[in-house]
Parts: sequence; C-alpha cells; structure tokens
Amino acid sequence: MSFNSFSEFLSMGGHGLYVWLSYALGLSVILLNLAAPLMERSRLIAQLKRRLQRENQSP
Repeated sequence: MSFNSFSEFLSMGGHGLYVWLSYALGLSVILLNLAAPLMERSRLIAQLKRRLQRENQSP
C-alpha cells in the first residue's frame, strides 16, 4: 500500500484512529511491562533497608 502524502499515511484510509490507538496501547503495555519490575525492585530495596535499620537499632 502506497501513500501520496503524510496525512494519508496517518489517516490510513479512514482506519488511522484504530491503527494508531492500537499501536499506542501496545507500546504502553510493553513500557508498563518494562517499568513495573524496576519499580518493584526499588520498593523492595527500600523496604529491606528499613528492615535492616530497625534490626540494627534494637538492642
């Protein structure tokens, strides 16, 4: 399929909204799958640091 202009490419023959929303949704799911473990790792490290501080403070 060939497009004569960039605006035709974006509109995708009237299906552009569906196509670009699908791409955006797919990209957001991929990014979430990449970011979630990193955020969880940071949360667990902070939790372990707090636990170690509590254990070191108690007599």
